[in-house]
Amino acid sequence: MTEAAQPLVEIRGLRTYFEDRHGLIARALRRTALPPVRAVDDVDLEVGRGEILGLVGESGSGKTTLGRTVLRLTPATSGSIRFDGEEITDVRRPAVRRLRRRMQMIFQDPHASLSPRLRVSYLLTEPYRINNVPSEEQYSPDELLAMVELSSELADKYPHELSGGQARRVGIARALAMQPDFVVADEPTSGLDVSAAAAILNLMKDLGERLGLTYLVITHNLSILDFLADRVAVMYLGQIVEVGPTEVVLASPAHPYTQALLEAVSEPDPQLRRVDERLLVPGEIPSPRRPPAACRFHTRCPYADEVSRTVEPHLEEVVPGHLAACHHWREIHANASERANRVLTSPSK
Repeated sequence: MTEAAQPLVEIRGLRTYFEDRHGLIARALRRTALPPVRAVDDVDLEVGRGEILGLVGESGSGKTTLGRTVLRLTPATSGSIRFDGEEITDVRRPAVRRLRRRMQMIFQDPHASLSPRLRVSYLLTEPYRINNVPSEEQYSPDELLAMVELSSELADKYPHELSGGQARRVGIARALAMQPDFVVADEPTSGLDVSAAAAILNLMKDLGERLGLTYLVITHNLSILDFLADRVAVMYLGQIVEVGPTEVVLASPAHPYTQALLEAVSEPDPQLRRVDERLLVPGEIPSPRRPPAACRFHTRCPYADEVSRTVEPHLEEVVPGHLAACHHWREIHANASERANRVLTSPSK
């Protein structure tokens, strides 16, 4: 977060665990309960007012659960979430409904989040009926469609009649209907071709500037963050392992996981790039039920040593505003900085 930006969202020690619910047969057989899924595990993070924070990690890293927990769509197990200075972790239903007007989500699958039985005009204005918004505070369907650069003719369409890009824009318009301050965008370009994805990113950036929005953008695609985000937070197995200004983290990563993610998308031939959510990091991500002790990345890390296997790393300052949770960050950051300097100083061909 920049020095000028004040935190709109403050997360401290946040944990979101999922317990198994054993049925009658399991209880009768006295089966040992499985450990909980530690989807979010002791996360500290801030989102500055008016900034775009990108949250990146493999599928299964816990990033979507973190976003849903911040919005109170998923209950937190412990920890603190403050929104605009107010503690919201355990507020009751009436207060959550009030918060819904200021905190919204753009879902990963727009068609799944839009009822197929309802026309676009109804879907766009449904939040007003749910939240009893006075008519003078409502946008019309045409105004909402214009906001996301869609024709008013789409108001009478059903979701299945929309293209992927159009459905995504309708989802954005529905999220903006309540005039929120904070928006969580979960994989906003998932399933879109390159041109449609670029158009969505440009739209989000423009809306953020015009409406003064604060974004948490969840993605596995680092190129999105390079274009869109002010800061990047890298998440691995429920924990934040690196955070800092986008240009700093992408140019000089200080965590081997971030380094691996960057290398995974550096292939210049688009035909050879992976397009699914699994980023090409060596090995498989361990189970969040039984994460490795100490450094959680040590089972896949080329720098792993005895310290990595016995001592848990914590976020340390690399340079002002840039933090990494790695015992070897000095070596990794120095090597990355040296490579970046060689690229900058090498003669052009």
